[in-house]
Amino acid sequence: MDWDLVFTIANNYALLMWVILALAPRRDMIMTGLFYGGIGLLACAYAVTIIPLMTGLIDGGSGGGAPDFTTLAGVQQLLASPGGATVGWIHYLAFDLFVGLWVARNADKYGFARWLQIPILLFVLMLGPLGLVLYLLLRFTRHNKVADAVVPE
Repeated sequence: MDWDLVFTIANNYALLMWVILALAPRRDMIMTGLFYGGIGLLACAYAVTIIPLMTGLIDGGSGGGAPDFTTLAGVQQLLASPGGATVGWIHYLAFDLFVGLWVARNADKYGFARWLQIPILLFVLMLGPLGLVLYLLLRFTRHNKVADAVVPE
């Protein structure tokens, strides 16, 4: 399998979805398209690569065989391989886009301006959980109680 090609396609596709999320109007059709066409497609790409990789049906470049997820050395070996790194990256791309979509929708719900959302979305894209924490801290500014600020609605 050409892991460089799979990586490039997935990465560029995800970046296109992020540009759409950040700049396009937040109409239902666009948000639904991002959910199914962006996150859903990345999740499918992950599924059709991780299952054969885990079962040893395809070689990820780590020498063949099923990867060992029960030890740090096994995970390091998998992620050090082209296939493992690519599949791991697709995993990040799908979940970070999912979180970004939630942040954008929630920020719209609470009336945060797009100019304030875009830096947060950039943090979600680049640093995942840190971006989510930053958004939750920002959202706290619109609530009286901590519980209201951190419960995902």
